[in-house]
Amino acid sequence: MGSNRRDFIRKASAGAVGLAFTSGSLNAMSAKSYKNIIGANDRIHIAIQGLGRRLGGYIEAIERKESNVKLLYLCDVMESQREKAAKRFEGKISNKPKLENDVRKVLEDKNLDALFIATPDHWHTPGACLAMEAGKHVYLEKPCSHNPDENEIVVAFQKKYNKVVQMGNQQRSSLESAEIIKDIHNGIIGDTYKAIAFYTNSRGEVPIPIKAAPPVGLDWDLFQGPSPRKDYTHDTWNYNWHWYGWDFGTAEMGNNATHELDIARWALNVKYPEYVDVYSGKYQYKEDGWEMYDTMEANYRFPNNKVIQWDGRSRNGYNKYGKGRGTLIYGSKGSVMIDRGGYQLFDIKGKLLKEKKINGTEGGVGLGGGGSLSTRHAVNFFETIRGKQKLTSPIEQGAISQMLTHYANISSRIGKSFEVDEQSGRIFDRDAMKLWSREYEKGWEPKL
Repeated sequence: MGSNRRDFIRKASAGAVGLAFTSGSLNAMSAKSYKNIIGANDRIHIAIQGLGRRLGGYIEAIERKESNVKLLYLCDVMESQREKAAKRFEGKISNKPKLENDVRKVLEDKNLDALFIATPDHWHTPGACLAMEAGKHVYLEKPCSHNPDENEIVVAFQKKYNKVVQMGNQQRSSLESAEIIKDIHNGIIGDTYKAIAFYTNSRGEVPIPIKAAPPVGLDWDLFQGPSPRKDYTHDTWNYNWHWYGWDFGTAEMGNNATHELDIARWALNVKYPEYVDVYSGKYQYKEDGWEMYDTMEANYRFPNNKVIQWDGRSRNGYNKYGKGRGTLIYGSKGSVMIDRGGYQLFDIKGKLLKEKKINGTEGGVGLGGGGSLSTRHAVNFFETIRGKQKLTSPIEQGAISQMLTHYANISSRIGKSFEVDEQSGRIFDRDAMKLWSREYEKGWEPKL
């Protein structure tokens, strides 16, 4: 890589991170200022770790000429995933990416500028930390952490290495969501006091995990990565790791609630709660292999008498709110319904005052997904690296929202409510704090 390009990436990203935590908007530098940056149109070299269901959300952003990026590596611990991903990019980009199963080898490439991480949850923070240590910027899919301790670690790494780290809660890049939340902050529905974030899906039965040989082509050791080693069980690697205990996944809270709870927290303009109370259980297909809750109601009480409620049903498809997912904001003068498709503004009597739909598409409750929000979010990541935009979801903000999911999971696991320090986010409960971190395979602990 030419020295001019490397210098540009280094200098531009340092300036961009300085801007990243001041605002979540899409405001950019002036065109005149941007043109003065040497190498502003230089190409960004990227790699993707994890080539499953989220891959489709990146293709459009990578293939568009205006992005001016070069995909150097496709990395996955499953051989068939690497091969399928390579075919998906055939004819869409000019080069042929290298296929690799070990991200540590990818990160050794000094030509690489940025890593997209779309692995199982237990890899997210350790992978991001490895990337930042190697001098790479990171696009980190939700959840940004597997537990509260990792939440603090990934933010600390970003501050130490001064890298651009975008969290993959793509609705932060919705122009419509940003518009109405700005209006909410300016008082369009009066004083806000409550938000209900919800998710409804009709996931079916999953197999009971039984000991089996790893599938052909799967590097089971690397799949486990930071997690303590154990025998493979049937059908674990292909998505069902979400529901087979806490070694790899974070249940539906980390899997989906991250998005809507982030919108709720953004709209109410709150940080950490004072109190967390959860009702949860497994109520559908009681004899199958699903080990987590499939139903959860969580209540978060914040200072100034504000409340966020989570209403999540993974396997009962009744749409209580008339749609699969979204966030309902209540104020003293009206209410707003926000989802990935846009928003609706209502007055105090429930009359629809304004409706705005997104100009494009985005995945709903189904697996995978891509569309305009994913594309805009990835492009925002590229342009922030260049110093042209500010991150719409900087890791420092994303991690605060992620804590809401961790609180709920911990409350569910210990079977009781608890108080939280609204300034630090720490929990005032000994049993809860026992789940603040997790056990790691020796040598894999993410440490500064």
